[in-house]
Amino acid sequence: MINKKTIWLAGGCFWGMEKLMKSLSGVIDVMSGYANGHTDDPNYQEVCKGESGYRETVRVTYDADRISLDAILFAYFAVIDPTLINRQGNDIGTQYQAGIYYTDDESKEIIDRITQVEKHRCATFHVEIAPLTKFYDAEEYHQNYLDKNPNGYCHIPLKEIAMLAKGTIDPGHYKRPAHEVLKQRLTKEQYDVTQNGSTERPHQNAYWDSHKRGIYVDIATSEPLFSSSKKFDSGCGWPSFSEPIDPNVIVYKQDTSHSMNRTEVRSRAGDSHLGHVFYGENESPTEVRFCINSASLQFIPYDQMEAAGYGYLKDAAQ
Repeated sequence: MINKKTIWLAGGCFWGMEKLMKSLSGVIDVMSGYANGHTDDPNYQEVCKGESGYRETVRVTYDADRISLDAILFAYFAVIDPTLINRQGNDIGTQYQAGIYYTDDESKEIIDRITQVEKHRCATFHVEIAPLTKFYDAEEYHQNYLDKNPNGYCHIPLKEIAMLAKGTIDPGHYKRPAHEVLKQRLTKEQYDVTQNGSTERPHQNAYWDSHKRGIYVDIATSEPLFSSSKKFDSGCGWPSFSEPIDPNVIVYKQDTSHSMNRTEVRSRAGDSHLGHVFYGENESPTEVRFCINSASLQFIPYDQMEAAGYGYLKDAAQ
């Protein structure tokens, strides 16, 4: 039996958002339409005038036993700019306001939890979070638009859609604990690094020279991040990886602290500070070096992965 659930997402032009959501494994159906306006039975021309209050929105029906609402929402936030008002990409107007709309308390609880994680990543946050009051299907020519018009306009890069579609790790299994729980659970150094962005000392941390087989997970949430098969010696004194297990588990953020211009990497579900990423690194097989604090990680040995619930990732640690 399918555990069918529904969420409504507004994120700019609904053609691209529909294409993204349809690409996620576990999503059953996606319908483009208009949400939460104040007129009855709106059409595209009316909505485009910007006076009806409707947002271009997709209704996403999914099997909650195959994909979590967490995964859907993190994919949504990966392709929108939550700091914008009445705009996404090149699309400007009230119909392009980003929003998440729900009809049940369980969805609202998950939305609120994910929203708190996302708010911490940006200076301002303007995504509407509200109960669904109205939704009308858009005209037929809008449905499956990018399938019918492969070269049609899409404000979401197709490369991003493809990356999100290939995700193997569901963040719904690795929820961020409450702040108070983290403070009690983590050591002082782990807390300072993951929550305050501190950096541990090089060559004096747990995993910088470890060569054991297994995976490294977020110390705060246990979300899988890196595999020993992608770990290499860089000489920097911190664990170095050429790539994550799943590119979707990493969030990138500009870091201008200490009079430098660097790219910080944070964990998706936990928003833990992990370290930084550097490009053009010759010692890395991908020319990319993820320089990660050991204090942000927990190591799961290969022979314990099955018992710890990571058996589905054993091939990644080969």
